[in-house]
Amino acid sequence: LEIQMPYPFNKPINEPVRDYGPGSSEKETLKQKINELKTQRIEVPLIINGQDYKTEDTSTINIPHDHSSSLGNFHKAGKNEVNLAIESSMDAWDSWSKIDLNERCAIFNKAADLLSTKWRDTINAATMLNMSKNVYQSEIDAACEMIDFFRFNSWYAYELSKQQPMYSLEFVKNSLEMRSLEGFIFAVSPFNFASIGGNLPSSPALMGNVALWKPASSAVLPAYYIMKLLQEAGLPDGVINFIPGSGSKIGPQVMDSPNLAGIHFTGSTTVFKGMWETIGKNINKYKSYPRIVGETGGKDFCIAHESANIEVLTTAMIRGAFEYQGQKCSAMSRAYIPSSIWPTLKDLLLDEVEKITVGSPEDFTNFMNAVIDRPAYESIKEYIEICKSSSDAEIISGGNCDDTKGYFIEPTIVLTSNPKFRTMCEEIFGPVLTIFTYDPKDWSKTLDLIDNTSDYALTGCVISDNKDAILEAKNTLNHAAGNFYINDKPTGAVVGQQPFGGSRASGTNDKAGSMFNLIRWVSMRTIKEVLDSPKDYRYPFMDES
Repeated sequence: LEIQMPYPFNKPINEPVRDYGPGSSEKETLKQKINELKTQRIEVPLIINGQDYKTEDTSTINIPHDHSSSLGNFHKAGKNEVNLAIESSMDAWDSWSKIDLNERCAIFNKAADLLSTKWRDTINAATMLNMSKNVYQSEIDAACEMIDFFRFNSWYAYELSKQQPMYSLEFVKNSLEMRSLEGFIFAVSPFNFASIGGNLPSSPALMGNVALWKPASSAVLPAYYIMKLLQEAGLPDGVINFIPGSGSKIGPQVMDSPNLAGIHFTGSTTVFKGMWETIGKNINKYKSYPRIVGETGGKDFCIAHESANIEVLTTAMIRGAFEYQGQKCSAMSRAYIPSSIWPTLKDLLLDEVEKITVGSPEDFTNFMNAVIDRPAYESIKEYIEICKSSSDAEIISGGNCDDTKGYFIEPTIVLTSNPKFRTMCEEIFGPVLTIFTYDPKDWSKTLDLIDNTSDYALTGCVISDNKDAILEAKNTLNHAAGNFYINDKPTGAVVGQQPFGGSRASGTNDKAGSMFNLIRWVSMRTIKEVLDSPKDYRYPFMDES
């Protein structure tokens, strides 16, 4: 496929983030949409080959900050529905894989336009209610990042198509085709980012693939609306089949199919390793080697130098650790602070954390909201109890949990004397930040400590006004984080600016939001066309006359 400039759409820019200020029209219409969704009883079906399917196995669409209420229910895929979805995907693949890149990009650019306008309130409201995200966290995720994924991925697809062989000769024409993979992609998305949910099936689909999308059961509603958005944008039936349900039931059946061409996954390290192991055991069944792309956990760090600006450091710690209740794989969960600045930092940090309000995202004054469900609540609470009972740790702020109305956990700061304490090593996925203070003379040793403390290598940050210290941190922590931040929190990667992903136990580091992710979803074909073909098998070296 040869793509000629100019492109049929403009070079993208990041979608502007709305601020939902007092009295703004966007705040008013969003509140109306929230109330509208709450007064409905929403029924989310499976969507297979463009048709709604309902099963006898259903589950509720929960509101984490008001667990006595629900938004409705969703239907769960069983064996028959999974088989139908696979068949539908393979039927769609025959035509979709041959559709011109222009047409595919036009669909996803239209989806971006729809999301930036008529669908914005619906998907933001669903994210706030079903995922308990405040309005700003919802806006930058479910609206802006999803729009950016659609637009930037289309641009990257064109850029990728321009990668052609360096040379064609007078009588030889060389070219490279970006074919889809031969089979379907299994896209398994997490609860914490609506945009990741939409990107996992759509980025392979943009490259001509078909996908089975299994969203997280605790965040089905935003995923459903994204699926409906794609349908309205003109995505052909069967290109993405929407099959919510139990991963333990759907996963093994999907991975048993000979037509499995790839996995696009975001979730826990344990689940991803299990999927990889299953694929390995099934390798002789598949028509081709499945592409395995995954972003998993993190134990993300902050290393502060004694030259750090205290206000910058405080802001980075609060936003990095407590935005969206720490339920980000990139959330700051361990911090290393020089003892020389700790007393000053402690006073400001604790004073600011004390002012954080926790409650429903429907109250726009709240900075923090509820954690996603009871299992998450109980797991995070258990870590807090461990800290309360350990002689190696002291809770210096927060530590209280309340599930009376919603799954609320205070922003919690733990001070430890043990740099290998459990909450310095294990992913908690909640609003718990553990701090270890070190002697400034041990700066270099502390960098080595950070590099060797955790199995993960997703994100991290250094806060310092000393250029030499920043350079040393950057070099020493070369493999400790796939996204490294200087004088900023370790969260908030923006499509087109900071391609996202980590290595070690954090995933395959295929960088969502970049050309490098899209290249995983194509199988290239080299074509050599000879314009003046040889007519004699003999070579000149054979002539001795």
